[in-house]
Amino acid sequence: MDYSAWQSLPAMFFEQAEKRADRNFLWAKREGAYRPLTWGETARAVKDLSRGLRALGLEPGERVVLLSENRPEWLIADVAVMAAGAITVPAYTTNTSADHNHLLTDSGARGAIVSTRALARRLLPAAIEAPDCKWLICIEDLDTGQQGPIEIHGWARVLDEGAALPDDVAEIVARAKRSDTACFIYTSGTGGVPKGVMLSHGAILCNCMGAYHLLERIGLGDDVFLSFLPLSHSYEHTAGQFFPISIGAEIYYAAGIEKLLANMAEARPTLMTSVPRLYESMYQRILGGVEKQGGFKKTLFELALRLGRKRYFEPGGLGLWERLQDLVVERLVRDKVRARFGGRLKAMISGGAALNPDIGVFFVALGLRVLQGYGQTEAAPVVSANPPDKIKMHTVGPPCKGVEVRIADDGEILVRGELVMSGYWRNQEASAAALEGGWLHTGDIGEIDEDGYIRITDRKKDIIVLSGGDNVSPARTEGFLTLEAEIHQAMVHGDKRPHLVAILVPDAEFLARFARDRGAPPDLAALRDDAALRAALSEAVERVNKALAPLERVRRFTVARAPFTVENQMMTPTLKIRRHAIKAAYGEELDGLY
Repeated sequence: MDYSAWQSLPAMFFEQAEKRADRNFLWAKREGAYRPLTWGETARAVKDLSRGLRALGLEPGERVVLLSENRPEWLIADVAVMAAGAITVPAYTTNTSADHNHLLTDSGARGAIVSTRALARRLLPAAIEAPDCKWLICIEDLDTGQQGPIEIHGWARVLDEGAALPDDVAEIVARAKRSDTACFIYTSGTGGVPKGVMLSHGAILCNCMGAYHLLERIGLGDDVFLSFLPLSHSYEHTAGQFFPISIGAEIYYAAGIEKLLANMAEARPTLMTSVPRLYESMYQRILGGVEKQGGFKKTLFELALRLGRKRYFEPGGLGLWERLQDLVVERLVRDKVRARFGGRLKAMISGGAALNPDIGVFFVALGLRVLQGYGQTEAAPVVSANPPDKIKMHTVGPPCKGVEVRIADDGEILVRGELVMSGYWRNQEASAAALEGGWLHTGDIGEIDEDGYIRITDRKKDIIVLSGGDNVSPARTEGFLTLEAEIHQAMVHGDKRPHLVAILVPDAEFLARFARDRGAPPDLAALRDDAALRAALSEAVERVNKALAPLERVRRFTVARAPFTVENQMMTPTLKIRRHAIKAAYGEELDGLY
């Protein structure tokens, strides 16, 4: 497939839609069942909306904020904005009004598209305050008319008005260049105020090309994606939307994270993108289910896991008897595990954060191919990934096609290629620092092995420097802590201190059992100072400490008042902890641990 032939993302979309006009494309739940839109229906909606946006006065290069859960209208709006020569600014559905105000004001958005009344209630006050915002389009019912300086329009009305205009969309799309900005993806804010990353059409097309060359060896054709990560995140935006478009795949939209397994059974996806937190959650759920079943089923499961791990670590190392056993557990265990994920997954691609190698090997041993990748928003976002025919789970694979990677003298990973951002919007100082010398400075520390695979050893900005001058990776210790059955979340602290301390969030099931045994409600805020709870968590911490070097060990800990969530601003929408927010909330308690 020649990705270099496409000059823009809308050009790619319309070419694929023309080839597949009558084939099903986008699937969403309506009246309790998945119902499709064809490629042709989607393309007509994109054209109508794009003309309707221009009728509202949208000019090339202007910005439009897009606030919606994952649904067909998200893709239609995104491509329509770009087809008008404008720039999409995705917003997280979990944003507060203050977050929306930052995006609208910082981007200078001309207008916004929002899906529901509930989301509009948080967005509208910010839109009214934003100096450049003039209109808002609501996909679902919302009273239209004037609200202060904002004109409110209904989605269907804008499409109808666009449908009545001359069809000149192809002419507008033909003017686009690969170097034109397609979208601003705002960073998730793990370390402070989000910055607008300017990504070109070429940057995302370069990512799609890399994904194609990675996955073509396991066969591409008639593929199905299940989209559930926020499309406002660059990972899902590229890998869960534009890459499927590029290969002519179908996209199902999950009805929510809580219904993901049920949606997998319905959609039966062939490819999925996900983040490590989901794998960690599934890992705990599978192990918990096996423990409850016990008996012969547990014995078979443990045998499948042991043999699968041996195949991974010692290729060709199974003896004759083990190969016969492996054939049995393939049918009795692994086929059932695969069936829970829809039964035809070719690969699950993990990104967004570091995946614990033990969890990756766990899924591979159970017959599910997990490909760990690496990237960041500033690289559109995929830099590298493990190839399906040679998985090295402790690495993030070699650079994708079209990507150059080198290691700086201080160990920082540097990236160059069309995938790299144009810069941060209205932030020349940060842009110059990030793109110094023509290379993207990722802020990650790593090394390249003899096979050209990248191994991430730390996050430059997250490195803890103890008072004795020793460097410690908080992510490594946190990863080990959260593998313990008693611990759901952890954040390690210790910069400029003599040793590490931690904030722990107990596992919900463990906390429920603990509370039930004491005849108390499972209220974390009420139980966090309970001596028996702390003793149980201490045992888990000590088990972890035995596997760690002395400098990596946690000396003392405190129990969080509540889990870290997106809603309380302590996690990003892609489930990474916001260290600065947690430190702000627990600063005094952390100081008291030293």
